[in-house]
Amino acid sequence: MVTLEEKTVIRAPMERCFDLARSVEVHLAGNFHWGEAAVAAGGVTSGLLNLGDQVTWRAKHFGIWQRLTSEIQALERPAYFQDSMIAGPFGLFQHDHWFRVLPGSQTEMTDVLCFRAPLGVLGRLAEAAVLKRYMCGLLRERNTVLREIAESSKWREYLTIGR
Repeated sequence: MVTLEEKTVIRAPMERCFDLARSVEVHLAGNFHWGEAAVAAGGVTSGLLNLGDQVTWRAKHFGIWQRLTSEIQALERPAYFQDSMIAGPFGLFQHDHWFRVLPGSQTEMTDVLCFRAPLGVLGRLAEAAVLKRYMCGLLRERNTVLREIAESSKWREYLTIGR
């Protein structure tokens, strides 16, 4: 199993950062290189994700179209939420999002992403050789986009969707 931790400091209020992190549209903006989409599969496809919501993501990784369905399994606004894979290519995929107020109207967003590749020993080799670095890059790109949106006036566009 791989555990990644990424801290991002954002010059924006904690509540705004929390809500942007739950936005389907912000997620898609941060993962556009892979043709990612939220697909209708009995779950949410737009707006802010809430406790119990499920979303199925479809994206091309390593040249293969894949689907991953996750569910918001814990939510304590505005400090924490967790999404976990309930169907998809990983043996385990759990993403904890923590938010903390910093001085100067800033927010520290901490992502803790745990995942395990399938296929036993072969999966462990893939984790070490490729997946850890790849997933870290995805997480950093997503957080960079989220920070850019939160720190600009663009955040208003995303937090009015679905309201």
